[in-house]
Amino acid sequence: MKKLKLLSIFLLLFVWGCSNEDSTNEIEDGTNPAPNLKSVGSSAHDFLSADKYKALAIEVFYVGNLQPNTQTLQNLKSFMEARLHKPGGITITQKQIASPAGTPYTINEIADIESDIRTKYNTEDTLALFILFVDGNFSSDTTTTLTLGAAYRNTSCVLFEDSIHALSDAPTEPNRTDLETIVIEHELCHMLGLVDLGSPMQTNHLDSAHGKHCINQNCLMYYQTESNINAMMNSGMPTLDANCMSDLLANGGK
Repeated sequence: MKKLKLLSIFLLLFVWGCSNEDSTNEIEDGTNPAPNLKSVGSSAHDFLSADKYKALAIEVFYVGNLQPNTQTLQNLKSFMEARLHKPGGITITQKQIASPAGTPYTINEIADIESDIRTKYNTEDTLALFILFVDGNFSSDTTTTLTLGAAYRNTSCVLFEDSIHALSDAPTEPNRTDLETIVIEHELCHMLGLVDLGSPMQTNHLDSAHGKHCINQNCLMYYQTESNINAMMNSGMPTLDANCMSDLLANGGK
């Protein structure tokens, strides 16, 4: 457990994004990036409900041999199907890319990579989600801190797969599929508006000390630290607590 004892593990949220409010930039024809360049949580209701978007198209990019485990993506799809109203279905496509060779990455560099490779954007009835599994690590990592993932736009997130690999699948470390699943579901839930990002809290459960996370240490949306990774190995996969589930239900989810 040496790595986990030495490191504080982070799952990050960037309340970052931009969008021109000019209606000509809001055309959703599958090629216009503008509707997908907004802040995290601003599309929460669109994810959760079928009021506007009846389907969800997920585009997964991975660097080199860092393809996410098949079960990780199946877990993500099952998680979404249990919580999102998408009668038109949820589809996942995967694409391999060469290493951008920019590590350690800033969030602006990750956004630039997205601009270069993303091909799916919202259409009139389908919401598009971008997920990047990248090599290397995050620019703010130190010898005692490590970032595993970050949500940075309304339909965009990144997982630092090299860092996930470094902390998983050894005899005393978490199963890699489990760790990938925790990271990707945590970042997705920020895009679903948790906590207090776009899905209003029905009961106050905001961890103000760690910004936009849940106060429940057993919840998927708790601010992730080494203690949670260690606990995961002993007590199973974290799930959303009742307060987080109530927020999603109130904002159009299942």
